[in-house]
Amino acid sequence: MSTPLLPEQRQQLATLLAYCREMGGVDFYRSQQDAGPSSVEAAMFQPVANAGPATILQTVTPEPLPDMPRKPNLLTSPPLIDFSSPAIAPPDRAAALLAIQNEIGDCTRCPLAFEGRHKIVFGDGDPNAELLFVGEAPGADEDIQGIPFVGRGGQLLNNMIAAMGLDRARVYIANIAKCRPPKNRVPEPIEAMTCTPFLFQQIGVVRPKLIVALGATAATYLLGSKASLSVLRGQVHDCMGTKLIVTYHPAYLLRDPRQKAEAWKDLQLAMKFLDLSPPKRAAN
Repeated sequence: MSTPLLPEQRQQLATLLAYCREMGGVDFYRSQQDAGPSSVEAAMFQPVANAGPATILQTVTPEPLPDMPRKPNLLTSPPLIDFSSPAIAPPDRAAALLAIQNEIGDCTRCPLAFEGRHKIVFGDGDPNAELLFVGEAPGADEDIQGIPFVGRGGQLLNNMIAAMGLDRARVYIANIAKCRPPKNRVPEPIEAMTCTPFLFQQIGVVRPKLIVALGATAATYLLGSKASLSVLRGQVHDCMGTKLIVTYHPAYLLRDPRQKAEAWKDLQLAMKFLDLSPPKRAAN
């Protein structure tokens, strides 16, 4: 014979049952023959001891469930650069970038600082560049040297820049995240959103005519959009008061060289916007 439940136990079970139903759960029975109400439901309608004829049954009303906070949307559009304000004079831009780097310091603002990072990879290139490349995050070689795009992907990026008639010293290069994620995984939103304010400051100092987003992660945080590369490629976007185009990340092109022709189309769009001509090949 089952032991009657105390009123406090009936209240707790009733609240639990209501919660399970809110979460999409169903009742469970000991066997298929047991088609009657569950023990929890039965507990909700137990006779009340010493009750009068009018209160033989007592319905236990569950307490209302607390409102669960919605998960915040971390993805927002970056701030606009105020081009109406005076720009930092070209001779002073290197010092301005160094001040941002010093502000970052030995950063411990997000979990990447404690997951095997060796060096913070700030940025590299011409502080007065008209063209600025933004990648995803440092890799193993970058983590060792503290410079973006120095591994195999960096060698390919150098070739891409050269094909545009430029050299690396004339562009500026940075990443969404400034620390290497473990095993080169995609940065988590909290990691990316911790780093991007410093990236936006860098862009505000350099004030490029055009940004090239290398890969989906860079495009996502620079445009504040989760649209696919297939949707974003092939057009010039507004970004922070300047312009931006999207192409494949060099690391992806190393994995799938068939897409190099598509990436070259994107670079040609950038060249047209910047009025660049590819270098002439030497005559044989």
